[in-house]
Amino acid sequence: MTDALKRLSDEGVAIWLDDLSRQRITSGNLAELIDQQHVVGVTTNPSIFQKAISEGHGYDQQLADLAARKVTVEEAIRMITTADVRDAADILRPVFDSTDGQDGRVSIEVDPRLAHNTAATIAEAKQLAWLVDRPNTLIKIPATKAGLPAITEVIGLGISVNVTLIFSLERYRAVMDAYLAGLEKARERGLDLSKIHSVASFFVSRVDSEIDKRLNAVGTDEAKALKGKAALANARLAYEAFEEVFSGDRWAALDKAQANKQRPLWASTGVKDPAYKDTLYVVDLVAPGTVNTMPEATMEATADHGEVTGDTVRGTYEQSRAELEAVEKLGISYDDVVQLLEDEGVEKFEASWNDLLKSTEAELQRLAPSEA
Repeated sequence: MTDALKRLSDEGVAIWLDDLSRQRITSGNLAELIDQQHVVGVTTNPSIFQKAISEGHGYDQQLADLAARKVTVEEAIRMITTADVRDAADILRPVFDSTDGQDGRVSIEVDPRLAHNTAATIAEAKQLAWLVDRPNTLIKIPATKAGLPAITEVIGLGISVNVTLIFSLERYRAVMDAYLAGLEKARERGLDLSKIHSVASFFVSRVDSEIDKRLNAVGTDEAKALKGKAALANARLAYEAFEEVFSGDRWAALDKAQANKQRPLWASTGVKDPAYKDTLYVVDLVAPGTVNTMPEATMEATADHGEVTGDTVRGTYEQSRAELEAVEKLGISYDDVVQLLEDEGVEKFEASWNDLLKSTEAELQRLAPSEA
């Protein structure tokens, strides 16, 4: 067992766990990962909660209490998920304090059915921040077109945000713009900018999954040689955009007001193709000031045999551009791929949310007290 995770941390990559359950909290597993595996944050999504609630009996007592009160299934889900996030935030609070609020954070997502409704997303983000009531929470808002003005307004209210489901470089620039606009609103309202944090979750593996499928359909040797390259190229060029935006004049004024940079976060970092090394989207995306949120299997693989060789992002921009251009030249539309992935991402989270509604409703009925 190497200490690749420590080397990753030393290179400026914050390691966050892409998973949460009540079992992790109550068993001491989360505290152990923080203590031994350099974990400094947690991300959640509807799929993670659906899996947690449907497995085992860790939620039975709370579900029985909620059933006795005859709450709606939506309210039950909110009570259950915010309780987990609150408890995880408390476990991570020492990390939050020692990093001056940069890490030690837990993310919780707005209802994905609201992804195309700006006003409802803003209202939901405010409600979640109030319900969890911990300074080390990040509210996840998807980077849909409707999500962009919501990000600006929520940041402008002083609520820290994890922007999720980013696939394209163009949309990522719009996300950074929305964040800066939010900070400017917060400054106008007299809020302390040093207390507002954000990450921008740039999804990685799904880009390769879709583009590799299209490269296979082309079938030439040239096409096959490009497999497994597009996702890294896309993420690396996102980091180039991050460096550019957060060294510009607009940022300089906010920097003087003690604002925090919106860190790039590499999401969807478990490889989908078994032909690729299982640490690909970790060790090949090492750059200072980034976050990598990993499923536990990817974290364990990195700890076991990950080769962290230093910065693997800066200095790759020309090659990355060339690789994406080569994909385009084969007739594979980048714009088409990233739009498809965004649409699918929202649909998948909505489907997981609906599964969560169904399984929670079944549990409420199972545990409901019999009427006397």
